[in-house]
Amino acid sequence: MEFLAELAAWFTDPANWQGADGVPNRAFQHVWYSLAAVATAVAIGLPVGLWIGHTGKGGAVVINIANAGRSIPTFGIILLVVTLMGIGFLPLYIALVAFAAPPVLTNTYAGVREVDSQVRDAAFGMGMRPFEVLTKVEFPVAIPLIMTGVRTATTQTVATATLGAVVGMGSLGQYIVSGISSRNSVLITAGAILVAALALLSEVLFAGVQRLLTPNGLQDARAPVAASGAKDRPATKTLEPSS
Repeated sequence: MEFLAELAAWFTDPANWQGADGVPNRAFQHVWYSLAAVATAVAIGLPVGLWIGHTGKGGAVVINIANAGRSIPTFGIILLVVTLMGIGFLPLYIALVAFAAPPVLTNTYAGVREVDSQVRDAAFGMGMRPFEVLTKVEFPVAIPLIMTGVRTATTQTVATATLGAVVGMGSLGQYIVSGISSRNSVLITAGAILVAALALLSEVLFAGVQRLLTPNGLQDARAPVAASGAKDRPATKTLEPSS
């Protein structure tokens, strides 16, 4: 109870919400680093994923490289870039982009490849050129899966941007790093709560964006399928232990 009281006191202390080390400024830094990385990841992963998904050329190679990149620890990338370029924004930025790009790329590729071949053939039969098929047919149909990749990349990047404190760039991770160095469990917990809350908020916001961007036809198509699945699902009986 004493720990919870100290934690509540930290959050209600006006001093922790003002100045360069205050929560608003640290949160702004955290959001800026995350958005910059995700925007770059989308700028790279979206066109590449659309192209290889549309043409089917080099897809396996690119996706395998992207998946292999996801296995590299982000902190290891930061240390490598810091060794080469020194402490600053660039190491964090490169590491976050490398972490955010694979989900965007792989989901975009998968979304385009999963477009029904009959829909694609019908578009060509109507006289559409390859670029028109990509932009007017494949891309709209793939939006739900693409946005799932963007949501995943954003949530993971927000959580990983905590490492900004390690390279002297602040962020909400500064509270965790400062707490560890001073053995202050209240500060560590406060920082962890703030990062988790920001990650959850980003998930909710991008889920809303996904619903807005998904074409109405795709949203309407899901409802009958879901209703049919619920209707046809066999009833299950819950077994209770005999007394």
